[in-house]
Amino acid sequence: MTANVDWEESGVGIPSISVVMPVFNAEYTLQEAIESVLRQTYPDFELLLLDDCSTDGSYKLCEGYAAVDTRIRLLQNETNRGVAFTRNRGVSEASASWIAFLDSDDLWQPEKLSHQLAFLRKTGAAISYTASGFISADGQAYSYIMGAKQELTYAELLRRNLMSCSSVIVRRDLMLAQPFAEGQLHEDYAAWLRILRKTGIAYGLDEPLLTYRLSKDSRSSGRLRSGMMTYRAYRAVGYGLPAAAALTLRYAVHSISKRSRLRMTP
Repeated sequence: MTANVDWEESGVGIPSISVVMPVFNAEYTLQEAIESVLRQTYPDFELLLLDDCSTDGSYKLCEGYAAVDTRIRLLQNETNRGVAFTRNRGVSEASASWIAFLDSDDLWQPEKLSHQLAFLRKTGAAISYTASGFISADGQAYSYIMGAKQELTYAELLRRNLMSCSSVIVRRDLMLAQPFAEGQLHEDYAAWLRILRKTGIAYGLDEPLLTYRLSKDSRSSGRLRSGMMTYRAYRAVGYGLPAAAALTLRYAVHSISKRSRLRMTP
């Protein structure tokens, strides 16, 4: 298997990359996330804001941005469907052949798209990710950086998820073939595993171009809940009960180690 693909430039009037941002009740962090996209030094993108029936001021905030920047497209689900469905819809609606994901509470460094797209051209990768920095729910920065391996294999990804969803750029056709699974699981982790089964490797750019916000209210907060979501991700990929349980235990050891480093480096 190989991860290399021929680089394709977009046609006239089509953006080089589509940024997919699911939005649900995120009014306190959403503006920072959107602004981090608009501050990109690489301007040839479209930003898809996909509101999942927010009940706060998120949709109105999105409307304001979409009204003044033609690169922004605002879509809203008819009913609340969850993040997996919403990301999948964004991939389906995207115009570009490359997809970048950004959650509405995370942030990009201004050079994120320019550096990563140059990295994609250099490596011929079909899927890539970057290193990640971390902030607390209220924006306090941690000194810990989760690095990126230049070549991440399926076996290595199986041990722990180094690929933060908000750092990933991937071919749209791969995401259409391997969509996010809906339900209470780490749907992004399951998708990356399925994709790496096909591509062989993911290429990592070891620059902290993503700032990941650690939120107490996230779906994956709480060790037991996160462990169950990891277990369901392994099951979704096709592992049986004993194998999925063993993989989850090994994953938990790595996760505890990462959390301990975060606690020590405020």
